[in-house]
Amino acid sequence: MKRFSKEIQIALVAVVGIIVLYFGLQFLKGMTLFSTDNRYYVKFQDVTGLSVASPIFANGYRVGVVEGIDFDYSNTGEIVATIGVDKDMQVPKGSRAEISTDLMGNVKVQLVLGNVTDGMVAPGDTISGGHQLGAMGKAADMIPTIQQMLPKLDSILASVNTLLADPAIASSLHNVDQITANLNRTSQDLSQLTAQLNRQMPQMLKNADGVLANTNQITKNLNELDLAATMNSVNTTLKNVEQMTATLNSKEGTLGLLMRDPGLYNNLNSTMMHADSLMIDLKSHPKRYVHFSVFGKKDK
Repeated sequence: MKRFSKEIQIALVAVVGIIVLYFGLQFLKGMTLFSTDNRYYVKFQDVTGLSVASPIFANGYRVGVVEGIDFDYSNTGEIVATIGVDKDMQVPKGSRAEISTDLMGNVKVQLVLGNVTDGMVAPGDTISGGHQLGAMGKAADMIPTIQQMLPKLDSILASVNTLLADPAIASSLHNVDQITANLNRTSQDLSQLTAQLNRQMPQMLKNADGVLANTNQITKNLNELDLAATMNSVNTTLKNVEQMTATLNSKEGTLGLLMRDPGLYNNLNSTMMHADSLMIDLKSHPKRYVHFSVFGKKDK
């Protein structure tokens, strides 16, 4: 077998090295070696951040890679990106490719799939493209609003600082501390009161049971009491009192005459006056009424 010269061997090694280097770089970029993916074209107005080998995702799953980016000089400067999509995936009509950037600055293409009932896009056709705001885009859109809010924030912070420097705030905080301490003491007192009530509750319930028992006994005695007989006795007593009152008011009987007859009253008064005069005279001249002698003196 004829051997190659050293020059040819070196040349073959160099060619093989170049080929290996090329495919190695393609592999490192994420490109599929000997790819059988379906190719589609996407038109963008701006591809900032997008590069060859940028991944393509559909519903969060990687389905392809960007294979090339070309500037269309003949069509108002549109940029056409060639994408390779897994051959097993069908792209519905109305789908859209959007460039998105995450918080780490990684750029990727999101396939927003259309309705499958509208049919499928044939390989080699063009898909519309655009930009997805994402978190960074939304943050960038908020910057003008934040810039407008900064003067107001400065004013609010100045007002807050002025308010915090007011001695009344410190006094109020001190009062809050006192109120909190008072609430703690009140809570402790309530706890002690609750514990005391819990200890006294059995005796209170026992007393309540005794009161209820006495009430039941009183109710039972009232039920057993003959109210009809009692009322009859009361009525009889009232009737007797009425009869006695009527007798006193009439001129019949001694008491009635004494209370109603003025002549009898005057006679009794006169008799008492004569009796009083007689007693006075008897005390003054007892010999007129009593004669006493030791020797039995004869009366004249």
